[in-house]
Amino acid sequence: MPRRYDAVLFDLLTALLDSWTLWNDVAGDERSGRLWRAEYLRLTYGAGTYRAYEDLVAEAAASAGLSRGLAQELAQRYAELRPWPGVKDWLTPLLSAGVPLAVVTNCSQTLGQVAAGCVGVRFDAVITAERAGFYKPDPRPYRLALAELGVAPDRSLFVAGSPYDLVGASRVDLDVWWHDRSGMQPPAHAPSPLRRTADLKDLAQFVLNA
Repeated sequence: MPRRYDAVLFDLLTALLDSWTLWNDVAGDERSGRLWRAEYLRLTYGAGTYRAYEDLVAEAAASAGLSRGLAQELAQRYAELRPWPGVKDWLTPLLSAGVPLAVVTNCSQTLGQVAAGCVGVRFDAVITAERAGFYKPDPRPYRLALAELGVAPDRSLFVAGSPYDLVGASRVDLDVWWHDRSGMQPPAHAPSPLRRTADLKDLAQFVLNA
């Protein structure tokens, strides 16, 4: 049967994983965690060429008035990351149908592999900023994922978590579904997503039915 898309790419740390809870716990409270995370997103999405992810996380902590040492604690606790409720069930039909899945994430290769393993499903490619040599929203991480899956942009869907991915994915002509669990405001110049939802319960049906 014809499908709408031949592959699905995901943001990892916001679209699939509830990383916010871990950041808040490491920071000590929700307010501090959200300030730290917001500063981290600003730094990584403005970084361009890759430099050590842990350094950016430490810089973000300092900018939020927190200890730089929290970056090391966060890295040590990465295996505690958990998917948003329902994620495994929502992705399983895609796997059963043989749809290639990949993640494109702004972190180091080591932590990206740890985080991908926390989702509970198999991915055909795990693309990190370190592997690509650039942080999103630079087009190269997205393009590397497409190349490894062997699919064209117009046959692929990108599931964003952060609104910054609306900008990056559109630069390589990917359709974007925004799984918005964080309630962040998109940048003023960000294009509108194809869909914006608080869950992914209709994702498989949308991908598999042309």
